[in-house]
Amino acid sequence: MPASFTSFYFLCFYALILLIYYLIPKKTQWVFLLFASAAFYLLTGEGILILYPAAASLAAYGAVRWMAGTEDVKKRRLALGMALLLLVGALVALKYVNFGINTINAVASLCGTQGKILNGFDFLVPLGISFYTFSILGYVIDVYNGIARPQGNFFKIALYGMYFPAILSGPILRYREDGEQFFEPHPFDYRQVTFGLQRMVWGFFKTLVISERMNLVVNTVYDNYAAWPGAYIWIATVCYAFQLYTNFSGSMDIVLGMSQTFGLRLPENFETPFFSKNISEYWRRWHISLGVWMKEYVFYPLLRTKAFMDLGKNLRKKWGKKRGKQLTTFLAMLILWFTVGIWHGGDWKFVIGSGLLHWFYIVSGELLAPFYKKCMERLSIDPKSKWLDVFRVLRTFFLVNIGFVFFRAASTTDAWHMLVSAVRVWNWGELLGGGIFALGLDVIESVIAVVSLVMLFIVSLLQQKGSVRERIEKKPVLVRFALWYALLFYIILLGHYGPDYSAAEFIYQGF
Repeated sequence: MPASFTSFYFLCFYALILLIYYLIPKKTQWVFLLFASAAFYLLTGEGILILYPAAASLAAYGAVRWMAGTEDVKKRRLALGMALLLLVGALVALKYVNFGINTINAVASLCGTQGKILNGFDFLVPLGISFYTFSILGYVIDVYNGIARPQGNFFKIALYGMYFPAILSGPILRYREDGEQFFEPHPFDYRQVTFGLQRMVWGFFKTLVISERMNLVVNTVYDNYAAWPGAYIWIATVCYAFQLYTNFSGSMDIVLGMSQTFGLRLPENFETPFFSKNISEYWRRWHISLGVWMKEYVFYPLLRTKAFMDLGKNLRKKWGKKRGKQLTTFLAMLILWFTVGIWHGGDWKFVIGSGLLHWFYIVSGELLAPFYKKCMERLSIDPKSKWLDVFRVLRTFFLVNIGFVFFRAASTTDAWHMLVSAVRVWNWGELLGGGIFALGLDVIESVIAVVSLVMLFIVSLLQQKGSVRERIEKKPVLVRFALWYALLFYIILLGHYGPDYSAAEFIYQGF
């Protein structure tokens, strides 16, 4: 069975699971979900890889049992340390060993060394390793800090870590908020099931109608960027922004909708991020669960370490209270954003495109804020102007797209070359004169893509004022059915699939 929510076989698998879930006794539902999650893992890849999430769950189980059985601070700290070593060690070994080796070889090459100093390793990386590792790791840390209840049942921890809808692309769960609901009885609720199915349909619209079409344009340019310079790179990058957003947020709609049909509420992971007015706001709206996790378990603990507290004192003495605190925060943010970048993949293009570049944006914004304020005062610009907000949204979207060039390019070098080409080559006339239709979408396909993006934009605007599904629910029954069936047939008729269709993997599932 393909590891894709949009495959026919997965939908058959899900439908069967949902049917059985509400037929069996309520007290056994969580056991059945664990069985279904294990079956999904075994059916969608190398079966032996299930040992990785099982081992992670076992490490968490052992650590929390150890901590629950003692009040000795040293023993609790040792239990936490062992869990961190096992969980983070496995993640680093499987995902980031080659990153370190490639970095050493690159530095050696710059120093004049011929050939490779070290050779890389090929590992079979289990599905969703970063997602289940962070979810389980956060749970162990919360138990250590006394803000989560120790779970004494290994199989319940395993379900929390391996829950099959969330294993491919998240969201990252927090046990103290999301964990216990997995083990509670969930009677059939018509409204929750229909709401969940409606959200899944919206997710299929994003992934099959929009993301798959954007994918054609993106692949055409990024796989041969030398043949498509200048304006083509900008168009392909904007298409990639919408491809990635509709792919990732669409998968979240499917995951959250599917979970809602089981009576489970998982945390939201997106909140119309392309409406953000600055980079900080963007990251509060994009991949929300990752941002929350990084702040709680990396950024704030880092600032509370003795090394950073001592550094802060020294910097405040030398630079003053405000500037010293700011410099300390910027340094902690540097480590935070490096971690965010490398979480996305063991390559410098991810470290730059999803990490350090965004750190630079935020720090620059903080340092230049007084200058911007003075400029607006001299130019008599109202800081609350709606037109200024539109400018801020477009500026933020542009800056984010520069990061996406690194994220999508084959390498950091290719990303630099593409950005140089995008600035130096001015060929907008060629593109607007018909060249745009040579990128994978003809006129009709382009119209479908534009109409679908307009639909997405309108719904995103409505989401700013509350739940769209709840608004539709208040409409007359004929209007409700007309809207949902129209969307369903729109997907069936215009979605990118068919006899030769091969469902593209969700971009984030490899993480």
